[in-house]
Amino acid sequence: MTATPRAVELVNVAAEAAAEKLAKDIIAYDVSDQLVITDAFVLCSAPNDRQVRSVVDEIEDRLRAAGAKSVRREGERDGRWVLLDYVDIVVHIQHDEDREYYGLERLWKDCPEIPLPVKNSSGD
Repeated sequence: MTATPRAVELVNVAAEAAAEKLAKDIIAYDVSDQLVITDAFVLCSAPNDRQVRSVVDEIEDRLRAAGAKSVRREGERDGRWVLLDYVDIVVHIQHDEDREYYGLERLWKDCPEIPLPVKNSSGD
């Protein structure tokens, strides 16, 4: 099983929105073989709480414009790790320190990476 075309479309929209707000290390994984609750994860990070919130707002605006409806939003109060659940995809926007600490890439490294149409900033 692979991510649906709609999921890949939403991944691309989310990645482009994150890149526009200068999110770093944007990556997407096809987790459809591992999870039944979603097809893909998008991971990205930002250096401070304010920028995390800015990335979240842009992703939500763009996905809404693409016809996607969020079913869950968690973590916004702290601005360190915000999870946006759109059923087809789940987007994780993390503060740089939290991303390094939790290492979601290590958990999902065996899943296929979804190619993204954006220039990826590593923040170096």
